[in-house]
Amino acid sequence: MELGTFSVSLSVKDIKASRAFYEKLGFKMVFGVQEQNWIIMQNGEAKIGLFQGMFERNILTFNPGWNETCEPVAGFTDVREHQRVLKAKGIEFQTVADESAKGPAN
Repeated sequence: MELGTFSVSLSVKDIKASRAFYEKLGFKMVFGVQEQNWIIMQNGEAKIGLFQGMFERNILTFNPGWNETCEPVAGFTDVREHQRVLKAKGIEFQTVADESAKGPAN
């Protein structure tokens, strides 16, 4: 099962302060819109997302439609297909992607 590009999505209180902290560690912003309170940062192979006010807790993120530089890829497995396979294996979900929808989902 190819899950796509992995990152840790961090729920932060202050995106500007968080970005400054991670920049001191060598991370650089590679995607996102800080004014919308979300950015993706990278240091080598490590990726983190900083999200202010979008969710309660930190989450693991897999992006099947992106490559390691956050560019769209062709021929990826949609998250809904991954969801069906994992459900068939007995994995329970706290939230589910709408099976009738198209495009981004979580």
